[in-house]
Amino acid sequence: MSTQSGGSSGSLTIDQLLAIRALGGVEGPQWSPDGTVIAFPSSLGGAPEIWGVDATTSALTPLTSGMGGVGHLAVAMPQWSPDGTMIAYVSAKTGSDEIWLWYADGRAAHRLTGLGARIEAFAWSPDSATLALAGNARGTFDIYRVAVAGGKTTRLTNDTRYEVYPTFTPDGAAILYVRLSDSWLDHEVVRIAADGSGATVILTDENFFDYHYGRSFGTPKVSPDGSAFLFRSHRSGWINIWLAPLNGGAPRQIAAAEADQSDAAWSPDGRWIAYVENHNGTQQLRRVSAGGGTPEIVVAPPIGVVAVPAWSPDGRQLAYLYGSPTTPNDLWCVAAVGGTPRRLTHSVHGGIAARLVEPQKVVYTSFDGLPIHAYLYAPADAMPGSCPGIMWIHGGPTSQFMDNFQAQVQYFVSQGYALLLPNVRGSSGYGREFEDLNNGDWGHGDLKDVLAGVEFLKSLPFVDGEHIGITGTSYGGIMTMSAVAFVPGVFQAAISCSGYGDFVHMADEQELRHIKLLEFELGKLPEAEAVYRRCSSIYSVAQATTPCFVLHGIGQYPGSAAGREFALALERNYKPFWYKTYPGETYYVAKPANVRRMLLDMQAFFDQYLKGIPHNLPDDGSRPLTHLIGVVA
Repeated sequence: MSTQSGGSSGSLTIDQLLAIRALGGVEGPQWSPDGTVIAFPSSLGGAPEIWGVDATTSALTPLTSGMGGVGHLAVAMPQWSPDGTMIAYVSAKTGSDEIWLWYADGRAAHRLTGLGARIEAFAWSPDSATLALAGNARGTFDIYRVAVAGGKTTRLTNDTRYEVYPTFTPDGAAILYVRLSDSWLDHEVVRIAADGSGATVILTDENFFDYHYGRSFGTPKVSPDGSAFLFRSHRSGWINIWLAPLNGGAPRQIAAAEADQSDAAWSPDGRWIAYVENHNGTQQLRRVSAGGGTPEIVVAPPIGVVAVPAWSPDGRQLAYLYGSPTTPNDLWCVAAVGGTPRRLTHSVHGGIAARLVEPQKVVYTSFDGLPIHAYLYAPADAMPGSCPGIMWIHGGPTSQFMDNFQAQVQYFVSQGYALLLPNVRGSSGYGREFEDLNNGDWGHGDLKDVLAGVEFLKSLPFVDGEHIGITGTSYGGIMTMSAVAFVPGVFQAAISCSGYGDFVHMADEQELRHIKLLEFELGKLPEAEAVYRRCSSIYSVAQATTPCFVLHGIGQYPGSAAGREFALALERNYKPFWYKTYPGETYYVAKPANVRRMLLDMQAFFDQYLKGIPHNLPDDGSRPLTHLIGVVA
């Protein structure tokens, strides 16, 4: 069995892996209107900036300087103005999201808006004179219009429901946007005049829960001639791209498939639609005639993820992002017809990618016969019985492990562990029926899929079946807590990263999107309290036998009580546990220095309980060691 591409990853340091994690383009490429430059945000230079790459020579130039912020949070959503004189982008360097303008003639960038609130999306008017944006400056997301000259901001909508993802029609006379139902389950596409008058619902799409308040549904993509628009829908049982007439009429699928589709983009002449299609975590770039017909595969990597294609202004090329398990996203370009992909950026140098592990895609059967797709990572030089196993669970639960770079997973492989990353029931990417299988059943049916994965790991000759751990973040942390409380003795170590063990009381401290998720998947309180209690692991910790490390971030937002309460429950019942928080974060751990410290702490815990290596955790100054081991400070 081949489980890697090239040599051993053991020579890579934690800092090298985290540096790779920080690199690569993370937003969609943006062609300049004259087709000479492709702009994209990246940390290629060590800090997040907007970069430009010459479409012919591949020469790279940073367009912005001194964006500030952490990671990719400092800059997002760069968009060229239609006249090619500016790039608008969102930056939070002044403390809140604001739209800034970069000028192609060399003038200094300046802040356009002063809303002092979150900006979720924006779009240029065709004449480059105004921008439409979705922001929550008045307590709910509404649509605003901002004049480029002077920055005058006008609120166009005022509804208690979220109104997001605006876009102009090609003639500039109207704006389309998305309005969510109170449950975030249904969507309306609304058309208004550019001054905000004459609101008309032109499409209703139902039963597509949108955890990120509109991001899954996305922006309606209006055709170049203004006659139709593209949207994502779950109505077929898969998330497919649909086309609807702008002035009414029945929508149709552009390329029906039993696969999830995303990132639709019109060719400049409106004849073709490029999009991305997901097959078991591998994403292909495809195109289809706007009039219908058989889709054509433009880029089909054997393993990897193609994302956010963008047509060149002449319609002859497509720029896109491509990443894989051994490299983060880079910018690529390909001829729309019969081309060979051309790489424009190189995030990883010096043969580092060749020393990373490429996973093997596997399928195993859960206890009720359900097939579970997973990624298996193992050291290249693994000897029989030498590798403790780790079940690594994704967040969500509606999410999916894909063919992308996993820095933290690569680190533990480099330390001699074998890891299995399963897409358990409830994951996206395998159809709506599969996605809904764990509704009302968190920590039970999906946990059985995890346990079947444990048996799969134990069947592998290089895995030490007597020493199996489990970890994950967010829902992965929830699943880890469930494993500790619901199936004592299965695991020899468990690390819950930013998990939740008590859904009954979760509403007291949680942000809105988590409440909407709970109501969609588990039901509304108080009617569904029995379901909430059954799925809450905190009520069953008395039977736990697995040593557990509970960790999470603290600082910016509420949420830390969830991890603390689970650790307190373990302490009250005299269970072996570690507990640690990482400062200056949300509930999740994201800052590079904290992530580095967290990985070292996690390694010490797993080494202690899965390898028998006594921990040696020096006080890093964040809190005394006595507050880390078995005591909640």
